[in-house]
Amino acid sequence: MDYNVLSDTAILQKLGEFVKHHRMNQQKSQDQLATEAGMSRSTLSLLERGEKVNLITLIQVLRVLNQLHWLESFEVKQEISPMDYIKLQKKHERQRIRNVNMAAENPPSEW
Repeated sequence: MDYNVLSDTAILQKLGEFVKHHRMNQQKSQDQLATEAGMSRSTLSLLERGEKVNLITLIQVLRVLNQLHWLESFEVKQEISPMDYIKLQKKHERQRIRNVNMAAENPPSEW
């Protein structure tokens, strides 16, 4: 589904359907879920109907339904440019190790 073409109201309704679906799959009543999430049943009802609610309300409900993994898509991942990657590779290349003791035993000739 292309969420870009949906109105804000339609997206709220999809979120409400998602919450209701998972609540019913877990065989919880609105009262049970609302109590576990620390809110009133009427607030949960608003969410399930696709009405405007606070974002914290959605987070609390998702937590109780064990559905917070859906928020992973909001994670900002650090990306590295190809040039920075090459610089890092050069920095970590193996360098030749000099034997300090051999250099002291065999000083350079002076001719």
